[in-house]
Amino acid sequence: MGKLIIFSAPSGSGKSTIINYLLKQGLDLAFSISATSRPPRGTERDGVEYFFLTPDEFRERIARGEFLEYEEVYPGRFYGTLKSQVEKQLAEGQNVIFDVDVVGGCNIKQYYGDRALSVFIQPPSVEELRRRLVGRGTDAPEVIADRVAKAEYELGFAPKFDVVVVNDDLETAERQALDIIRNFLKK
Repeated sequence: MGKLIIFSAPSGSGKSTIINYLLKQGLDLAFSISATSRPPRGTERDGVEYFFLTPDEFRERIARGEFLEYEEVYPGRFYGTLKSQVEKQLAEGQNVIFDVDVVGGCNIKQYYGDRALSVFIQPPSVEELRRRLVGRGTDAPEVIADRVAKAEYELGFAPKFDVVVVNDDLETAERQALDIIRNFLKK
């Protein structure tokens, strides 16, 4: 039976970079496949990148309690994690890795308890986070301001996680995360 590893972090903390590093370390990790109500983009296929549901199907599944966590990002645009998919992956012996927001991370941890390890990736400071978001050159100033405000809120959730990794130096943060995950999987 597999285990669960939950990663949450404010945007710009380096979470995706650290997860991608971990996926290349031979730890037998498999991504949780999320559901979304948005249509497929490009070559995306149902059940591979996402499970594509209509907004009404998504709402029906919410009402039936089929999600570990979900979020309505914009009106009618949902993202979430189906319990049935996670259970299927665990039954296949996969160690399931999640890249979710802080509330979703707390919900999954609460549901699975000790079978799950929750990891919060923290930027060294809010100022450094702002600098990184500006440095990406992908967002307008008002989007960056919104992300920084959201990050300040999300940083308040760090104590609810099993482990906090401060990403001050990427290589150090990657090594720390690798050690933490290896130890958890050995238990």
